[in-house]
Amino acid sequence: MKLKDEVLLHGDFDIRILKAGREIEHYKDHNMIMATARDALARLVGGDGTGKTVTQIGVGTNGDGPSPDDTGLTSPYKKNISGRTYPATGEVCFSWVIGVGEANGKTIREFGLLCGDGTLFARRTRGAIEKADDIEIRGTWTIKF
Repeated sequence: MKLKDEVLLHGDFDIRILKAGREIEHYKDHNMIMATARDALARLVGGDGTGKTVTQIGVGTNGDGPSPDDTGLTSPYKKNISGRTYPATGEVCFSWVIGVGEANGKTIREFGLLCGDGTLFARRTRGAIEKADDIEIRGTWTIKF
């Protein structure tokens, strides 16, 4: 039996889009963990993790597919995550809501999990969501170690 040298971080991205309170879309897919996440995790384990915990969800306008070298979102709207749970050993699930009064007028094509110091931890792109004052986006983002 061989041991692998690397930790295969991955995650699940799950959103529900509501218009005037009614669900109009449910979207679920895997996400990409950024190279900067490895540094954040190394610093956390090493005891130098100030600002390296995931604290925010961000949405942006760049629809280009994710790359491990991505470091930020385009024209971001950011807010604190709503909560976190630990659904299984080696997993953390972040929950969040972009409410009807938030990010209006933005064409959302990308989502990101951000550390307290602004480090982009994970990123996911998808088709455009035209954010208006009757649109709410509810989501969870589970990172698996």
